[in-house]
Amino acid sequence: MMRHLYLLVVFNLFVSQCHAGCSEVDSLTEAVAGGGFLLGCISCKIREEVSAETTVDWHFKPEGEEEFMHIFHYEHPDAYILHEDFGSRLEWRGTRDADIQIGAVYIQNVTFNDTGTYRCTFHRTLFLSRNQHVTVEKEVELSVVAVANRELTAVISEIMMYVLIVVLQLWLIVVLVYCYKKISAEHEEREARKALKAQAELLESKDSCDGVQLE
Repeated sequence: MMRHLYLLVVFNLFVSQCHAGCSEVDSLTEAVAGGGFLLGCISCKIREEVSAETTVDWHFKPEGEEEFMHIFHYEHPDAYILHEDFGSRLEWRGTRDADIQIGAVYIQNVTFNDTGTYRCTFHRTLFLSRNQHVTVEKEVELSVVAVANRELTAVISEIMMYVLIVVLQLWLIVVLVYCYKKISAEHEEREARKALKAQAELLESKDSCDGVQLE
């Protein structure tokens, strides 16, 4: 889930700063039933300074089927949901101008029937001295699960966190014991010095008394 949120933030940053640079990030491939899921799709222009117009289409092939069906079309500023199975569940999360480099869509209320292959297609016209038409296709294999599978890195990180907490607690106990022993030793040493000083003063006082008696 953390990785999902991280990529969602990354996509939103790209949407808000679509002309500040572009980096192609792969989409996640596992969704949890009943939740939402971001289908990522990015196609960067080779030359940022060249203006362009782009439309994006999404097609879906359910698991076990052979044919793709057209489910979504975006042509700035209009978005069209083209298949009844997705109803009002699709939301455009890509670039919000005609020069599209991010073609992400968000699926709401994911169901197990959403498992399958998604294909996003960029139809881009580059405005050069002679207009150039480019088509880019990318696919996402989506699986839908009842409960999110925890990634190995997340499990290891959590284990390391608990190990670190235990180690810090043990270290704190050792420090407290050491400090207690050191303070106790210093206290005993001070008391011993006081006893020796008192004994020396007593002996000195006794010697003075003996001298007085002899006189």
